[in-house]
Amino acid sequence: MRAWVTGAGGFVGRHLVPRLASRGFEVRATDLELDVADLEAVSAVVEELAPDLIVHLAAISSIPDAARDPARAYSVNFLGTRSVLEAAARHAPGARVLLVCSADAYGSAPPGGAPFDEATPLRPGSPYARTKAAAELLGGAYADRGMDVVRTRSFNHTGPGQGPNFVLPSFAKQAAEIAAGRREPRLRVGNLDSVRDFLDVRDVVEAYVRLADRQAPTGVYNVASGRGVRIGDALESILRTAGVPAEIEVDAGRFRPTDIAVGDATRLREATGWEPRVAFEDTLRALVEDWQVRVSAS
Repeated sequence: MRAWVTGAGGFVGRHLVPRLASRGFEVRATDLELDVADLEAVSAVVEELAPDLIVHLAAISSIPDAARDPARAYSVNFLGTRSVLEAAARHAPGARVLLVCSADAYGSAPPGGAPFDEATPLRPGSPYARTKAAAELLGGAYADRGMDVVRTRSFNHTGPGQGPNFVLPSFAKQAAEIAAGRREPRLRVGNLDSVRDFLDVRDVVEAYVRLADRQAPTGVYNVASGRGVRIGDALESILRTAGVPAEIEVDAGRFRPTDIAVGDATRLREATGWEPRVAFEDTLRALVEDWQVRVSAS
């Protein structure tokens, strides 16, 4: 079985590629050397490899980065997905295509609202969310034509190796720098009242591996814990784990309106038996330890 993973050098890709290999896949991994918006370049890869599985991870995954350059986000997130789907239709029509999309497409829930399930209407509110929602809908159109396309709406995930342009690694990096004496004991944050559904990257990768199995029906799946965590509570856990006190400073450049996003992964659980296994506290501990090593080595 041959698998092609786009965006393989990114945070999730570095965890997913060895996991697929351990399941017996011969994995072709591409990253920034391939412009996924270039249909002919993508087609050449698919034609040469003739993959049984395509996992499309390549994306502008940072909400602020997408807001700063919406045209690039559209090119990578939407046109890149179109290239992958069209290349598969031309050269690997029997392949399973796993499109990793985003729960940001749901927008925000009202306080006390039920977790989002896959029937919830999409209300993307940012350039990132709109490009990912459009890519997912395009995947649905190819599925309607008979292709084997599975789409995920993945909620927030974190763990060792994630860059500091995401909220929890940003906190962990700053805490590690304070502990190492590299920064004064002041931690810059955005909105601490927002609520997120966090998963460990290892659990997310396990969900993708299970969805790569053709026994899982095509369609859309939330990848979520079903548990909401207030950002401020996660910050307190990170500081406690790092063993550092810090003054909290709200940074206007990081601040976004309060929102709530929690997912219902019943469909994924019933289709594959998947359940999150890593406790959130263990994820935060691994994240802090990772940043302590990275800061001490820099």
